[in-house]
Amino acid sequence: MELDREGVLQEVRSLVDRYRQRCLWFLREDYYPATVGEVEQVLQDIEAHGDREAYQEARRVRTWLSRLSSGTSAS
Repeated sequence: MELDREGVLQEVRSLVDRYRQRCLWFLREDYYPATVGEVEQVLQDIEAHGDREAYQEARRVRTWLSRLSSGTSAS
């Protein structure tokens, strides 16, 4: 499945919602990353504090994010 920028951001928000209690307990309840740097940090936090499934989901989103940024810089 290929996602555009909005699709990736939607996936990130969904990931934050799923792992907020287990991996992101230190973030405000209404926090969602707004920049690429913030997304990267949240993905790192999920990878560091989550279980195997959380790690794999964060990696999947990171792959989509890198494809988007590669595609944008190549054009």
